[in-house]
Amino acid sequence: MKKTGVALLGLGVVGSGTYKIIVGQREKIKKIYGIDLSVEHILERDKSKAEALGISPSIVSTDIENILKNDDIKIVAEFFGGIEPAKTFLIKCLLKGKSVVTSNKELVCKHFKELEHAAKKGGAGLYFEASCVGGVPIIRTLTDAMQANDIKEIKGIINGTTNYILSSMSNDGIDYADALKTAQRLGYAEADPTADTDGYDAAYKLSILSSLAYDKHIPLECVYREGINKITAEDIAIGKEFGMTLKLLGISKNTDGKIEARVHPAFIDDNHPLASVKGSFNAVHLAGSNVGDIMLYGRGAGDLPTGSAIVSDIIFAAGKTTHRRFGFVDERVKRSDLISDFSSEYYIRMRVKDKAGTLSKISGIFGKFGVSITTVLQTPPTDANGDASLIFITHMTKEKAISAAIETIKKSDCVGEVCNVIRVER
Repeated sequence: MKKTGVALLGLGVVGSGTYKIIVGQREKIKKIYGIDLSVEHILERDKSKAEALGISPSIVSTDIENILKNDDIKIVAEFFGGIEPAKTFLIKCLLKGKSVVTSNKELVCKHFKELEHAAKKGGAGLYFEASCVGGVPIIRTLTDAMQANDIKEIKGIINGTTNYILSSMSNDGIDYADALKTAQRLGYAEADPTADTDGYDAAYKLSILSSLAYDKHIPLECVYREGINKITAEDIAIGKEFGMTLKLLGISKNTDGKIEARVHPAFIDDNHPLASVKGSFNAVHLAGSNVGDIMLYGRGAGDLPTGSAIVSDIIFAAGKTTHRRFGFVDERVKRSDLISDFSSEYYIRMRVKDKAGTLSKISGIFGKFGVSITTVLQTPPTDANGDASLIFITHMTKEKAISAAIETIKKSDCVGEVCNVIRVER
């Protein structure tokens, strides 16, 4: 029986969930995997959290040296979040030869190179399954189940908070502000929801997943990012009329070595597998060169789902005598290999003067920039100004072309406001 000492950095929601799983599954893990996991030390300021879990005060402290000098501790699981002190502590552990397991997507995204170099120098492992999509085993799928494939595309709902908000807006017909308040009240959204609603959380995850999928470092600054705070119940309702569902998507594609990576709201067809992913659930759709389409679905956050991924990594790491090295951390994607002027269909809603010639004038502007229209919908005037709503859906169009056309349309005397521009993914 291989005994493996584990240290936990933090006893927050996920840290506590991880402790419960280790204790609750200890005998099963011993029986099936021949590994006896033992929590040897915990870093936590709030001793009441340890007391609530029945943890002996003798293994709880605030001093990282208690972990570094304990040779029985082979694996360190981190739950602090943020960059510091997590980064400093984990690098020290890796250099000491202690493998690290973390759910900290911001840290892995921004400092993957430093962490991997420390792991290599110390002969330790770096494991971060829980950093992307919680309990859904997307990273293990990419690294250990798709070796016979070139990954062509990743498309996913990788933030549960925004999916809950958009699902509420769609199901209840409420606007963004009300849906956000409900999400905050239920604990799905933080008091400051910016990391989720502005797309930062999803961008961290997409950077990590794209780097693993394409074996090339795709840094955060190469990921286009747009949040959901401009989405209205009206847009969602109009999308339904066209048979479309609105989601915040993380999308990356590898087309003959040319990479695009973007996070933004997008309409998808109601019959797309991702359209049925509701509430706080997450899902990732992969396209492999040989296996074809794969979709993974499950809870993207929470104490036990994320703790499940953490413990899976702990068991995986404990069974290794040598650890995987990520050589691509030194091979950053070249600027010339990035696609910033990507192609999409677009949904465009604007408020216009309800008079003869308006549609012709706007269509002429689109035509000037090579934007082809597939669908037009006009609704009768509903406001005091007598303005009507005009909705367009385009054919596949370059991002720069649509941006230039919209800027020109905004200056037209027949247009009161361009209310929203949303990409459409098929």
